[in-house]
Amino acid sequence: MTTKIQNLISQMTLEEKAGLCSGLDFWNTKGIERLGIPALMVTDGPHGLRKQKESADHLGLHNSVAATCFPSAAGLASSWNRELIGRVGEALGKECQAENVAVLLGPGTNIKRSPLNGRNFEYFSEDPYLSSEMGANHIKGVQSQGVGTSLKHFAANNQEHRRMSIDAVIDERTLREIYLASFEGAVKQSQPWSVMCSYNRVNGEYASESEYLLTRILRDEWGFEGLVVSDWGAVNERVKALQAGLELEMPSSGGIGDAKIVAAVNSGELSVETLNLAVERLLTFIYKAVDNQQENATFNIDDHHQLAREVARESMVLLRNEDGILPLSKQGTVAIIGEFAKKPRYQGGGSSHVNPTRLDEAFAEIQAITGDAVELLYAQGYELDSKEINEVLLQEARETAAQGKVAVLFLGLPDSYESEGYDRSHLSLPESHQALIAAVAEVQRNIVVVLSNGSPVEMPWITHTKGILEGYLGGQAFGGAIADLLFGEVSPSGKLAETFPQKLSDNPSFLNFPGEGDKVEYKEGLFVGYRYYDKKEITPLYPFGFGLSYTEFQYSDLLLSASQMNDAETVQVTVTVKNTGSRPGKEIVQLYVNDVESSAIRPLQELKGFQKLELQPGEEQTVTFELNKRSFAYYNVHLSDWHVESGAFTISIGSSSRDIRLYTSIEVESTTRIAPVSFHRNTTVGDLLVNPLTADRAKKYSGIFGLEDAMDDNPDMFEAMMKYMPLRAMIGFGLGKYTEENLAEDLRELNALVAEQ
Repeated sequence: MTTKIQNLISQMTLEEKAGLCSGLDFWNTKGIERLGIPALMVTDGPHGLRKQKESADHLGLHNSVAATCFPSAAGLASSWNRELIGRVGEALGKECQAENVAVLLGPGTNIKRSPLNGRNFEYFSEDPYLSSEMGANHIKGVQSQGVGTSLKHFAANNQEHRRMSIDAVIDERTLREIYLASFEGAVKQSQPWSVMCSYNRVNGEYASESEYLLTRILRDEWGFEGLVVSDWGAVNERVKALQAGLELEMPSSGGIGDAKIVAAVNSGELSVETLNLAVERLLTFIYKAVDNQQENATFNIDDHHQLAREVARESMVLLRNEDGILPLSKQGTVAIIGEFAKKPRYQGGGSSHVNPTRLDEAFAEIQAITGDAVELLYAQGYELDSKEINEVLLQEARETAAQGKVAVLFLGLPDSYESEGYDRSHLSLPESHQALIAAVAEVQRNIVVVLSNGSPVEMPWITHTKGILEGYLGGQAFGGAIADLLFGEVSPSGKLAETFPQKLSDNPSFLNFPGEGDKVEYKEGLFVGYRYYDKKEITPLYPFGFGLSYTEFQYSDLLLSASQMNDAETVQVTVTVKNTGSRPGKEIVQLYVNDVESSAIRPLQELKGFQKLELQPGEEQTVTFELNKRSFAYYNVHLSDWHVESGAFTISIGSSSRDIRLYTSIEVESTTRIAPVSFHRNTTVGDLLVNPLTADRAKKYSGIFGLEDAMDDNPDMFEAMMKYMPLRAMIGFGLGKYTEENLAEDLRELNALVAEQ
C-alpha cells in the first residue's frame, strides 16, 4: 500500500494535492477520478448515524436517514460499562457500512468543566480517566466494523459560548492532567482513524493551527497514526493549519483553501515535503476505508433497538429511593403525569440529532409491562411548547395524582434548554415542571420523578419526592428502559459520571465561565468536578460515581500484590464484592488513588480504575485492577513528563467517590533522578531544612540570630520563624556575623554536597 500511495503522489499535480486537503462538499472528501482515487462520505453521530438525505446544514435542520438512536454520551458514560459501549460502537459501525459511510464523527471526549455547557450531553465525564476509557471502547467498537471514527473536539472545547473564537487559557499541568488526558488514553488504546480539531484557541493559538497540539503532542508523544480533520469551519488560516498538522479541511472551502496552499508552495512559504506528507496521510485514510468497505451490508433494526433498550437501562441512575418506593408494584393504580411520558425527550439538539428507526413512549411501554394488573392514569401536567404555567393542567394533575397509589412524574429539560451552539444560563427545571411537582405534592406523598436531561439540574423540590430516576437522554428505547426499571424487570446499575451540585455557584468554574470577551481562564486549574468538591469539603447534591440499586453489595478482602514498588513496576489490586441482597444486580467498583504527602498540589483522590460486575443474590466475585506509573503520577512541568514522588499512596475502593468502603496503602519509589537543586542567595532556610542532605547545615543559621536556645527548646517554632528567610537576609540580620563571603562559601559547599549524590 505504501508503494501504491507514493506512486499516486508522484502522478499528482500541485493543484490536485492541494485539492485533496479540503472537502468536496459538506459531507464528502474529494476524489481524483483520473487516478482512481475515490471520495468518501463522513457523517455526524456519536450516538447514532446522522446521514442526511441531501446536501444540508451542519445543525440538522434537514431530514436524515433512519438510524438507531442510542443514549447520548452523558448516559453511556453512566453505564461505566466498557463492553457495552463497545457493542454500541459495533452497532454504529454496521449501520455506517449499510449506508456507505466511511467515518462516523465522534466520540467526543471533552471534559465537563461546567454543567452549563450546552453540549455536555455529547461528552462523557468530568473525569479524564473515565472519559478516555469510554471513548477508547466506543472507537474500538466502531472501527471493528471497518468504519473510521473521529475523536473530537481536540482540545479544550468546553463551552459553546463564542466557541469559534474563544481562547481557553489553561496552565500546562492542568491541560495535561485533565483536558488532554481525556483524549490521550483513547488515542493510545484505540488509534482512531482521525482526530477532529476544535474551533477554539488554546493559550492564544487556534487549535487548528497548533503544531504543539497536533504534531508534538498528538503524533510525536502519543503516537497517533491517523488523520487530523477540522471541525466544520474551524480553519482560521489554511496554510498555517497544514503546517501545524491538519490535513483535511471540512467542509469544502469552495477552492479558497486549495488556492492558498498552491500559492504558498509556489512562494516557498510551504514546502512540498509538508504537502506530500499530508497527502500521504489522506490517501492512507482513504484506502483504509476502501479496503474495509463491505458490499451489500445490512443490519437488523430490531436487534439494534433491543441493544438500545439494554444500554438505556444501564445508563440510567437511581438517585433517590426513600422507603424503597421503587421498584413499583405491578398491582394497584399508578398516576403517570407529564407530557414527556408520551412525547419523550431522548436526544440532544444540533449535529448529533438522529432520526430514530423506532421511538418508545414510556406510557405505552409501562402498559405493555404491567398489562391489566395495574390501572394507569395519565395527566399532561405541562405544555412542552409553552413556557407558561397552565393552571388547568395543574388541577388535572392534582386530581389524577390523588387517585393513584403513587404518582410518577416525567420531568426534565425541553429541547430548547440545551443544544449545540449555546450554553445554558441556569440549572433549573422549567417553571411549569417545578409547579407540577408542588401541585402533585399537595395531594400525593408517594412521588417518583423520572428526569430527561443532558446534564445536571438543581433540585430544590427534592423533599417532595421519594424516588428520582435520572434517565438522561436515553435514546429511542428510553420509554422501554424506564418501564423496565420502574417495575423491577432489572435493577438500576448506572452511576453518575459527573457531580450534581446543590446549586450552580458550587461548581468550580462558576466565577470563570464562560469568560470575558474572547478569553476564558481556567482558574480552577486541576480542581474540576469531584476533585474540587473533595478539596473544598463541599457536599454535592449527588457525588461523582453515585448510583443506587435494588440490591446491596458488600466489599471485602482488599489485597495488593506488593506493599511497595517502584514506578517502573505494576501492582495488582484485588477486592471481593458480594451481592448481599435478594435481587440480581450490577455494581460498579471504583478505585481511587491519593498521594499522602506531595510537594505538588494534588487532588485528595483521583479515579484510576473501575470494573462493572453482574452478581446474583449471594454471589461474590473478585475484581483485579492493575496500577502502573501513570496511576500515581502527576505532570511535572519542569521535567515535561509524568512524575511520581517517592512515598506513601492510599488506594481506596468504593461504591462512589463519597462512599469509600476499603482502603490500604503502598510505598512507591521513583526511578527518575531529578537534577540536583542549585542553591542560590534567595534559597530559603526552609528549603535547606527539608532537604535531608542539607538539614543539619541549615541549623547553624540559628546562631546568627542568637536563637540557639529556641532551637533546642522549640525546634518547630524555630523552623516556622526561619522557613521563608532567604540566605541573603542572613547578611543584614546577622549584624556583621555573616558576610557576602560567608554566603558565597556556604553556597559552594551546599551545591557541592548535593552534586555528590
